[in-house]
Amino acid sequence: MADNSKSYETEHVEEGGKSLGFLHDIQSRYAKVDPASYLRRPDETGTHYWGRRLGSLKPVELLLAEYANSELRQYLNAMQLTFIGIGAIIGTGIFVLSGQAAAQNAGPAVTISFLIAGCAAAFASLSYSELASMIPVSGSAYTYAYATMGEFVAWILGWDLILEYMVGAATVGVGWSGYFKKFFGLFNINFADSWTEPTVTWDENPARIYYEEGHGFNVPGFVVVILVTVLLCVGIRQSAWVNSAIVVFKLFVVLLFIFAMCGFVDRANYDPYVPPNTSGDWHFFGAPGIFAAASTVFFSYIGFDSVTTAAMESKNPKRDLPIGIIGSLVITTILYVAFCSVMTGLAYYTELNTATPVITAIESVEARTGKSWMWIKVIIIFGALAGLTAVILVQMLGQTRVFYAMAKDGLLPQMFTKVHPKFKTPYVATITVGIITALLSAVLPVDLLGNMTSVGTLLAFFIVHCGVIVLRFTRPDVERWFKIPGGKYLFIVFPVIGQVICVLLIAVAEVTTIWRLFVWMGLGWVIYFSYGIRHSRLHRDPIGRFAEVHANADASKEEVYPVQDYDYQTNRN
Repeated sequence: MADNSKSYETEHVEEGGKSLGFLHDIQSRYAKVDPASYLRRPDETGTHYWGRRLGSLKPVELLLAEYANSELRQYLNAMQLTFIGIGAIIGTGIFVLSGQAAAQNAGPAVTISFLIAGCAAAFASLSYSELASMIPVSGSAYTYAYATMGEFVAWILGWDLILEYMVGAATVGVGWSGYFKKFFGLFNINFADSWTEPTVTWDENPARIYYEEGHGFNVPGFVVVILVTVLLCVGIRQSAWVNSAIVVFKLFVVLLFIFAMCGFVDRANYDPYVPPNTSGDWHFFGAPGIFAAASTVFFSYIGFDSVTTAAMESKNPKRDLPIGIIGSLVITTILYVAFCSVMTGLAYYTELNTATPVITAIESVEARTGKSWMWIKVIIIFGALAGLTAVILVQMLGQTRVFYAMAKDGLLPQMFTKVHPKFKTPYVATITVGIITALLSAVLPVDLLGNMTSVGTLLAFFIVHCGVIVLRFTRPDVERWFKIPGGKYLFIVFPVIGQVICVLLIAVAEVTTIWRLFVWMGLGWVIYFSYGIRHSRLHRDPIGRFAEVHANADASKEEVYPVQDYDYQTNRN
């Protein structure tokens, strides 16, 4: 047993009688797995104690022990994780936002926008892969921030991930409704806007949100989210099967569009490739418009990070998570560039500002050639509907696991930690997220939701880059199956470049979008200081929290990770 009379103060570690210096002191703080250190010291002022709580770290060892003792079913392999990433990535970005970004911001140069956004995602994927192979637990960026920058930053990331996943799923629900209408429209069956369009409309310039006459409640978007919620409640195995089948089909559809339509590209549609800015607002066309479009289409890459939220349901997360993250990103980036190159070559970019730009591009070919392409339009719409459904599934999967992780830490109500006795899924969190997402999808428009999600994700990526740098220097002892290349010091080039790209893409976003992010964060801070910090399990009962994991580790017959041996009962008395 450890010496229970040890001081609460951080020990000054020495080796061979000589101090190891400032860096070793920092490493000692990160390597400390002492539950008593989270308690208030006898001579500590209230202000200092509450300030210290904001920066309290969750030890890596505790996170690893939680994975080893998880109640969730560990079923997913590397291929299924890769399919989860592809399922989340290929959706609204390629079937909806690509055309809108071309028509409003970049013209045919939207392909460059996808490459820029892809670079930002690629750098982020390296950081996510290293952290995922090191800390294979649910919670994604929230968990990584808790281990590197403390509880308050972790809350910010967790709240930000709610914006990314839940609002992102709602965005896709709106896009799903658009393709649903378009499918029946092919057969001259037209549905009223009163039950197929969101209640309100958003204009970016000038910024305003208003009720659109004749719009009521987006029933298709609402219903598809509810159906996905039911599937997620049933179980991770069934969800993975459905997602894998959908991914195979939508990859077929994307490749079909590229190879069937590339022969009908009209080079005149690429002129001008970078349309000049004539409005005076730098967001619209010209070289700056390419970056503005990159900020918008960055939404297309949201999804590879959701692979990390399924860590606790993975068979071998240290190996398989990096494969799923990087593999899904590489495959989808190649498809995005090819897809957008063909689409902007089929129709002039100004025609693509519709809810179904892919179908608009094919209809432009029909008008030009006099041939009917009904069969491919039907297949593509089915592929879009299936693809968008997979995105909703994966985004909501990620959101419920973040809720689960935050509730396990006490930052959200404990009801979100309830796991269904038969299906082994966090069903309360799933149902809650499903209802809120369905309502957002029914009421709010796709462009408003999509821009908010993109900026929120960029913020999460920025902090993940910070996290991987911090842990390289503070916890070099923890095993990593995947490491960012560059050795001990040069690796830092990749996360720093990733941070710079994230900042640039946030800077070129619409000012109103950034303000909405600040409002969202302000609401999150109110919830944290009124509830989260007061119920945090690391502070409310830190010794009990460690004792719970320690007891599970002793009882488990599986391989577990070390948690500091400690006389928990004595210290609780």
